[in-house]
Amino acid sequence: MTSTPEDHALLRRAIALAAEARVDGNPPFGSLLAAPDGTVLAEERNTTLTDRDITAHPELKLARWAARELDAVTAARTTMYTSCEPCPMCASAIQQAGLRRVVFALSGEQLLDIRPGSGRPPVPQDGPALLAEVRAAVEPYYR
Repeated sequence: MTSTPEDHALLRRAIALAAEARVDGNPPFGSLLAAPDGTVLAEERNTTLTDRDITAHPELKLARWAARELDAVTAARTTMYTSCEPCPMCASAIQQAGLRRVVFALSGEQLLDIRPGSGRPPVPQDGPALLAEVRAAVEPYYR
């Protein structure tokens, strides 16, 4: 699906929210959630520094808001407009919240071209392990 002039207007608001986040001393990311008619339902800015919360991404905050405040049918009709492509953490939350669509201005790959690296090495992960034990704890939930 390609973006429309209406999408661009809402995306410009997300970019303005990103600029506001930067003025407040945070990384420049902003997002909003809109109804099918373009009505803005909620807006958020990145507050990772001012909140001292590494998860305070605007996309995650909006996904959590939608999951808490919207019924499933309404959530499935919304579009998130965001200044940058959602990171994996946020993309997972958006999916769990049941949002219909995301429109972003800057891709994750484009961001990596302009943003210096974090300087942190990848965290090694080991697993899976203890499959029978974890299945006994998890499977009953899904039955």
